[in-house]
Amino acid sequence: MTANDSIFKELDALFKPRSIAIVGLPQGMKTGKLFLLALQDMGFPGPIYPVNPKAERIDGLSCYPSVSAIDAQVDLAIVLVARQLAPQVVAECAQKGVKSVVLFTAGYKETGTEAGRRIEAELVETARSGGMRLFGPNCMGIYAPRSGLSFFPGLSKEAGHLGLISHSGSLANIIGRQAEEKGLAFSKVVSLGNEADLQCADFLTYFADDPETMVIGGYIEGVKDGGYFLDALKTAAAKKPVILWRVGLTPEGSRAAASHTGALAGKERIWQGLMNQCGVISVAGWAEWVETLMAFYLLPQVSGKRLAIISGPGGLAVSAAEAVGREGLEMAGLSKRTVDALSQTIPPTGTSLANPVDVSLTAHMDMRIFARTAALVAADPGVDAVVMIGSGLDEDTNKQYAEAMINARNSSGKPFLIVAIPGMPQEAGRVFCRAGLPFYETAEKAISAYARLIHYYKESG
Repeated sequence: MTANDSIFKELDALFKPRSIAIVGLPQGMKTGKLFLLALQDMGFPGPIYPVNPKAERIDGLSCYPSVSAIDAQVDLAIVLVARQLAPQVVAECAQKGVKSVVLFTAGYKETGTEAGRRIEAELVETARSGGMRLFGPNCMGIYAPRSGLSFFPGLSKEAGHLGLISHSGSLANIIGRQAEEKGLAFSKVVSLGNEADLQCADFLTYFADDPETMVIGGYIEGVKDGGYFLDALKTAAAKKPVILWRVGLTPEGSRAAASHTGALAGKERIWQGLMNQCGVISVAGWAEWVETLMAFYLLPQVSGKRLAIISGPGGLAVSAAEAVGREGLEMAGLSKRTVDALSQTIPPTGTSLANPVDVSLTAHMDMRIFARTAALVAADPGVDAVVMIGSGLDEDTNKQYAEAMINARNSSGKPFLIVAIPGMPQEAGRVFCRAGLPFYETAEKAISAYARLIHYYKESG
């Protein structure tokens, strides 16, 4: 068995625990209670064992005074105790035969103190000597809908094929909460914290071969083992799209990352060069990260760069055309047959049948114009993808507009990028994304995300 086979088998078991102990579960509504509420909300199918020596029952569950007092096998322990008690609890878990520990407790390497680093190293030594793996410390652990695992209540229960690695538990929570409206669903999400034991490279290795994961995303604050990380990254990116948001590349970001997870930062230019060599899609910022994840998750594997723009507002159409040029894409040339058909569909006043196709204000009041135009343009053999900038005027016409765009996409089989018009209801985006048509606030954002998609598949294909 190779090292990669070993880590895959080990992590695959960790993602599918049959039982969980929550050590230090509070009786009242404190932060640690979120872990129990999250597991119950997600419907974890196995037994949950609260450990609190000061309580007999919490939320209807019998409590145990210690991990060793649990008269059953424990696969996963979530440790919430104070920092000074954590070494003792981790040692007890190792002796009990627990397979893995999520150490939520903070106050170790990220403090920048020698004492913090020393205690963290001791925790890792204790875990490894007992054949146990350690998430964290200073982390949230695992969110895996298929296994009923979650680290926050209210996350989507829908399982999908996006694997996510995050050094921030809060960001993992936020994207988990936004997943449904963005059309995303996760295979597994891991919050790694300080990476004292399990690290980003381990999960890149795992996700590369995980049949439930088709796209890999990551929020990275630092790299623990550069050689291992780059090897794992190259392997993963050769098999699946990897979209990484790396912070800590500027002096200011570096200081912030160090105070958050104790991560060591790198230089921006060097990092970007390495990502290009590895075939990784590198992004900057929350919005760009989510927008790119949407494109890779919702759109097919395409490499065509000829875009057609259909718009009600003329100014937004011109702006979108400029974005096409900036991103190194092409404005599609529409055939005479398509233009002739459009002339029978679009009113002649204040409109344009060239690309961009300007359907004017009239289309916002008559959804048949939008529907017919989208179908004609998408069917043109010279068009690789369609950028739609439009909307209805009320709930009923917005519903008609969405149905028309979804039908045009389904009939043509070509990617559709939906762009909001200011004032468009938020619910509209959810409808499109759930149907597999990514919804963007601006044409510039839509076209930029699409450019990353086709550049990746063109280079990798």
